[in-house]
Amino acid sequence: MRLLPHISWSWSWPATFILFFVVAGAPFPFGSTNDLSIAFWCLCLGLALMAAPTRDLRRPHLWMIAGIGVIVAGYAFVLHEQLSDHPWIAPFDPIWKQASDLLGVPIAPSASIVKNEAFFALGAPLANILAILLGITVGANRERARQMLWVIAVSGSLYALYGVLSFLIEPTMILWRDKTAYVGSVTGTFINRNTAAAYFGSCAVIWMLLILEAVRRRLPERHLIWKRVSRDVAEIPPRKILPQLAALLICLMAMFMTGSRAGVSLSLLAMIVAFTIFLRKGLPPRTGIWISLGSGVVVALGLMQLLGGRVSSRFDSQGLVDEGRIEAWKSTLRIIADNPWFGTGMGTFQWAFPPYRSPNVSIRGIWDIAHSTPLELASDVGIPMALLVATAWAVMFVILGRGVFARRRDVIIPLAAAATASLSLLHSCLDFTLQIPGYSIPFFALFGAGLAQSFRSGEAQPEAAASPATPMEAGQSKGAQTTRRRELAVRKTV
Repeated sequence: MRLLPHISWSWSWPATFILFFVVAGAPFPFGSTNDLSIAFWCLCLGLALMAAPTRDLRRPHLWMIAGIGVIVAGYAFVLHEQLSDHPWIAPFDPIWKQASDLLGVPIAPSASIVKNEAFFALGAPLANILAILLGITVGANRERARQMLWVIAVSGSLYALYGVLSFLIEPTMILWRDKTAYVGSVTGTFINRNTAAAYFGSCAVIWMLLILEAVRRRLPERHLIWKRVSRDVAEIPPRKILPQLAALLICLMAMFMTGSRAGVSLSLLAMIVAFTIFLRKGLPPRTGIWISLGSGVVVALGLMQLLGGRVSSRFDSQGLVDEGRIEAWKSTLRIIADNPWFGTGMGTFQWAFPPYRSPNVSIRGIWDIAHSTPLELASDVGIPMALLVATAWAVMFVILGRGVFARRRDVIIPLAAAATASLSLLHSCLDFTLQIPGYSIPFFALFGAGLAQSFRSGEAQPEAAASPATPMEAGQSKGAQTTRRRELAVRKTV
């Protein structure tokens, strides 16, 4: 009887190992922004998905996978229209007729302004889809989901440690390459400091939740008695909590040393909200949540003054958002207005932007990214596809919210996913965090695990509750059943 779980585990561990390898390794090669890195991660994730375990999948998980299938179908349709010489309904971009008239030679038209570019731009979205699918299938097992949380947290603290040490020892290098931008900021293995800040901040959120869970498990009361909390916490052996605190401090230090305004601010906001939600049941009624939020803001401001001097100075000198970025967003909106249905083509923003470039934007540099992922997505693939993706994000937040407020055990898994998803989405509205595979791949996998763990086993399988009792269960005494119920109640409260 015990051979079946062992055989099943031996079959599933390769997919789990590959997923953990990708989750830990994706940030390493300069944020995995080049095509070769993306292709390698897609290959690894594809192999893992073929060997992914399915025994823990239940009906809600299958519905989520079906929803992701709708997103894949939408992308496939848009790609067909942008890549095909004979699209079904998409009109040809007028730029091809203009070029043909100017050159005096016939040119095969396309719905995209750059032929076949959509094929090469497919890598990053494909990696994200594979990551979230694997997150659901592997994360349907609670132990695997918790292991994934630890893999992301530990690897993030190691990247943060490398970032701080490399900045102190040789700030002009990123791994084995010369650092040409953000020389005065910690970027870890990423090129951009804003992405690095979001990554280190997301890892700090996870470490904070792991610490809170470890502390909460050692407190005997179901509802916190705040007069005794400090005494109970002081009784925790230092070796049980100091390593996690050190990892959290390293992530926070690296985050502040990036100097990113939005990355640091949104990370601190995510930590405050996650802290309050996790401890909401132990807070005093009515005023407890507001006291927690207010205290969190005070602590965040103190950390900003203590560790974030460069961030504060950038707020003082440049404000909340650069003026040039706002003008770029206005220009992107004009691109969307002229190409509302199928966009200009996936990955074509850098070619579509120059004719729409605002005169108020500095002539220095090339705008190859819109610095707003939702706007760039709409300009690349059109408003309908962008709305479909936005709907998927909304559904994901609803499911994660259900998991956060309905689950008692392992609540930190959907809570970590919800907090990091909020952080990454808000930051991507001001920048391009989710367009960097080194960030998006690990956290899309976490989003999938959070979705999978938003449902309890009993809720996902109601027919099991109505099944007749086995002879062994029927023969149990009432006292043994009562004891069992008490044990399960105690476990749920932890």
